Amino acid sequence: MIGPLADDQDALLGSWACRGRPSDVVSVLAGIREAAPAAEVVFAKGCEVDGDDTTGVAEAVQLASRSDVVVLVVGESRQMSGEGGSRAFIGLPGRQLDLVKRVVATGKPTVVVLINGRPLAIPWIAEHATAILETWQLGVQHGRAVADVLFGAYNPSGKLPATFPRCVGQVPIFYNHKNTGRPPREDTRWTSRYVDVLSTPQFPFGFGLSYTKYEYSDLKIEPARIGPAGKVRVSATIKNVGPRAGDEIVELYIRDPVASVTRPVRELKGFTRVHLKPGESRRVSFVLGPDELGFYNVHSEWVVEPGKFEVWVGPSSAEGLHGEFLVVK
Repeated sequence: MIGPLADDQDALLGSWACRGRPSDVVSVLAGIREAAPAAEVVFAKGCEVDGDDTTGVAEAVQLASRSDVVVLVVGESRQMSGEGGSRAFIGLPGRQLDLVKRVVATGKPTVVVLINGRPLAIPWIAEHATAILETWQLGVQHGRAVADVLFGAYNPSGKLPATFPRCVGQVPIFYNHKNTGRPPREDTRWTSRYVDVLSTPQFPFGFGLSYTKYEYSDLKIEPARIGPAGKVRVSATIKNVGPRAGDEIVELYIRDPVASVTRPVRELKGFTRVHLKPGESRRVSFVLGPDELGFYNVHSEWVVEPGKFEVWVGPSSAEGLHGEFLVVK
């Protein structure tokens, strides 16, 4: 166990703790020791959350070198979020990234546990860490929840409620942005792209992994044509193709590509949780009607305009099965 937040109880309460008491909080270190009483769990802080002191890094690296697995707990203090908590740079504060790089360089399997109140820019960690567990600031049972996931007592199913950028220069970045006249293409300079970083996010809205895998197939949209007051049923088959039972969050997105008011490139219009045993399949369906297809026009009227609508059913805002249907007068 390494990191400035591994044995921290205060940060886990978050910036809106009110009367929450750090003394009631189960730290990540305490949660793991409780969950694995037979294991030798040793700890080194390495560095502080903020500041330039690196005197503890060497001890942390030595500890990692003689361990089987490293759980590296890094992120933000509770004062770095909430009112008056804006940050100009949204990577790991202080010398934490240096600590991560030194520990990963030992070659030991390294699980990075993030404790933070905002999406962080972590491109190096995303590329080099063995695994990443985003835990936010969960409160008094934080450490036990983390231990349940790390030791497999719970199969995670959560999906990201925000987009993770690759760097602060991509901010603002969000999945339901308006279209541009020159959509980004990495192979063409004269488009809405960056010359020094990919235009895509590090992790898109709705993204999340688990200890099993899911396969999407057989998208159906019925009927293919509806009137402005009509409804369409969108369905797909979800199969657990991995070794463990788990919950998948199935997400439904739409796009109205041509409208009197510009519409987002994707809009989340539904999601549902489905529990599947290994090898099990289930049909999941959604209904789209005027409430989901309409928008306020320039006269502040709620309208469903005729035209083509695109649909995606998948595991995140960046992927999924794709289909179309028509709204006609």
